Amino acid sequence: MKDTPLSNCERDFLLKAIEEKKRLDGRQTYDYRNIKITFGTDYGCCFVNLGKTRIMAQVSCELVAPKENRPNEGIMSFNIELSPMASPAFELGRQSELLVKLNRQLERCLRNSRCIDTESLCVVSGEKVWQIRVDVHTLNHDGNLMDAASIAAIAALCHFRRPDVGIQGDEVTVYSPEERDPIPLSIYHMPVCVSFSFFQQGTYLLVDPCEREECVMDGLLMIAMNKHREICSIQSSGGIMLLKEQVLRCSKIASVKVSEITELIAKALENDKKARKEGGRCGFAESLPRERITALKMEETPVEMTDVTERANDIVQRAEAPPHTVPSPVLPAPGMGQVGEGLQNTWGLEEEEDNDDEEEEEAVTIMEEEKKSEKVNVLTAPPNLRSPGPVSQSPSHEPAARTTSSHPLTPLQSMMTFLGYQPACPDPADSLSACPDSPFPVPEPLSACPDVQLSPWEGIRLADFLGTAEPLRGGEIPVAPDVPPLRCPARQSSRFQTPSLSRPS
Repeated sequence: MKDTPLSNCERDFLLKAIEEKKRLDGRQTYDYRNIKITFGTDYGCCFVNLGKTRIMAQVSCELVAPKENRPNEGIMSFNIELSPMASPAFELGRQSELLVKLNRQLERCLRNSRCIDTESLCVVSGEKVWQIRVDVHTLNHDGNLMDAASIAAIAALCHFRRPDVGIQGDEVTVYSPEERDPIPLSIYHMPVCVSFSFFQQGTYLLVDPCEREECVMDGLLMIAMNKHREICSIQSSGGIMLLKEQVLRCSKIASVKVSEITELIAKALENDKKARKEGGRCGFAESLPRERITALKMEETPVEMTDVTERANDIVQRAEAPPHTVPSPVLPAPGMGQVGEGLQNTWGLEEEEDNDDEEEEEAVTIMEEEKKSEKVNVLTAPPNLRSPGPVSQSPSHEPAARTTSSHPLTPLQSMMTFLGYQPACPDPADSLSACPDSPFPVPEPLSACPDVQLSPWEGIRLADFLGTAEPLRGGEIPVAPDVPPLRCPARQSSRFQTPSLSRPS
């Protein structure tokens, strides 16, 4: 997987900050990130934290045959592993250009500088020697892997103890730590790498670059040096041309940084030796109660807790009175939200409530009138009042006398009584069933009414009013040629012109 490149905005921001001598983590130009060195339970296991970059180094040994050209010297080997756990850009089992460069630089820093006495690793000349293997694992990558790897490797070598051996003739006996105390390695000096990154073709210089700064740098200079100011190796990458004064300036800065790091390693070794001698917790066991197993840890910020109660009381007294509490938000209706701080928003619900109240009052009034109309008897008209001819209203027509009927009122009769109409009762010959030429069909319930007989025109309008016939839209209800259209006085606002029923004069 390829590393994710920086965007142009990020690149410009980083370069602009470097020009102003500012860094993302607030460091100065020549400052290192926080370095922390811890050791594992076994000898030769070391963890190094350089900011968020975390490296683990493990040293192991075994008896092997020596090289033919160096029969009296032991063998030193180094291996760096870039785990995908450290960064998505690293692939397991595949050697990248960065991995090869780190391996070569670590070998030049530790093996070629002869910081370890390899002749002390010889057991039997030409037959048995100790092979020291240093495995470096990257747990998290946040830039400057070389410096963290060199610190972890040299600290692990200083912490390592090899088993003691005994020789009796041709027989070589390796004693366990319980039988004999392990023997430390003979180390002459501790070389440490210091990395310098250059920007704008060598114009700007930074020490200990982080991952983002490495993405925008033009060149890198790595100097391996010990505390005696002896340069062990120098490697430059990036293809930039450096002046002699720049290299000398970097070497002076490296000598100061190496002295500080060497003292830190010596102090960590002394603390671990003291803890093991006293029999206290050390290494992995020490990390358990402190919850320091994972690679990324949260740093604790010290907070001053003295006079907290007094300060809190002063703040409470000086503070202003709390604002008036607002009621909890109430949803007025499903799907409705609240807008504002504690103010109820109806969003037109008041108008809807008024309309609902009016509708309820009208419904109650109608129900009361219907109850009253049920007690009213059916009104009858004089015979032979209706004919197939046009509907006529005589001003001298007198309302028919109210007679008591044994039949109960039908819904149609109740509606007619409520509207103030006088239903006509013509002869049976003039009923709806005796009008075969009527262009409008009349519903069966109306024609079957025992007390009410209607003309074809009155029947179709009442049927339309009661919803039993489909109304006509956009015009008048067609009537016979000799029947003039009349408007119903009870429905003055209607757009339809309908033949009226006979009303009392």
